Amino acid sequence: MELTETVAPASRGRGVIYVHSAPRAVCPHVEWAVGRALGRAVNFDWREQPVLKGASRTEYFWEGERGTGAALASALRGWEHLRYEVTEDAGLGTDGGRWMHTPDLGIFHAQTDTAGNIVVPEDRVRAALESAGSDAFELHRELRVVLGQAWDDELEPFRTASGENPVIWLHKVG
Repeated sequence: MELTETVAPASRGRGVIYVHSAPRAVCPHVEWAVGRALGRAVNFDWREQPVLKGASRTEYFWEGERGTGAALASALRGWEHLRYEVTEDAGLGTDGGRWMHTPDLGIFHAQTDTAGNIVVPEDRVRAALESAGSDAFELHRELRVVLGQAWDDELEPFRTASGENPVIWLHKVG
């Protein structure tokens, strides 16, 4: 009897790469960097980014080993003119992740739950409470920082810039 090695579903990851804006000249290099992180060639369907003249945008659904989201975000991190997000869905017994990058802010990472919500660990909440003291406005500011609000604010115009966006089908969880 021959035993074959199988990969358990819990060790598989999947998610989406959203390149919200990339200079056209950089687009082939972005594909190469993503393909290298995934271990296979990729071809993106680039579209014009109407918010930023001369820029393109794309979305790509990926599958790979758990932790591939971090590898993808790292592969794109060196391209300082990119605005992008990488998501990795949560799996059985594992948190997901969300990485956001803008030229002005750099990179932000947060854990996510099965619904894609950012999960703020207890120690981060306690640190925000400690830092804010009794100042409610400061607590509000601290919580916006741990939720990555500045990245969301900067990326939002690029996310919704075109009515020609393709429909995004959500993966079934569980």
